[in-house]
Amino acid sequence: MKKERPDNIVYSEEQGYNANLLPYATSVGAPAIRIDDVVSWKSRGISNVNKEFESKFNELKLQYQNLIEEFEWNELVYNSKFSFEPVVGEIYHLYRGDDGINFLSLIGPNEWNKEHIGTFKLNSDKKWILLNKKEIIFS
Repeated sequence: MKKERPDNIVYSEEQGYNANLLPYATSVGAPAIRIDDVVSWKSRGISNVNKEFESKFNELKLQYQNLIEEFEWNELVYNSKFSFEPVVGEIYHLYRGDDGINFLSLIGPNEWNKEHIGTFKLNSDKKWILLNKKEIIFS
């Protein structure tokens, strides 16, 4: 039985000579089909993305810690004793009294001999901004 066409000719009964339509090479001299190694590409991508996530997580963690510290300082100042209405933009000093109760004052730490806790400024949002502090561990 003799073939009508040689083996290196691509022919389909439905489409005829269709070598130019196929997604793969059909001649003997065509380059070999190799599957790309995507494992290394994936591992590099995963590594880069994980580094980015870790960086963003650490940034958010630092922001959270700063927010908690800011909250604790504000709570400390608002729970202290003062008998005046603080003015926005003024600088105030927080002291620990002889009786152990914290109080807010306009008098600077170098003007008298009281235990100075921190120096604060009241902003327009009624939030106390810490300017200078003595190390305190919040419980």
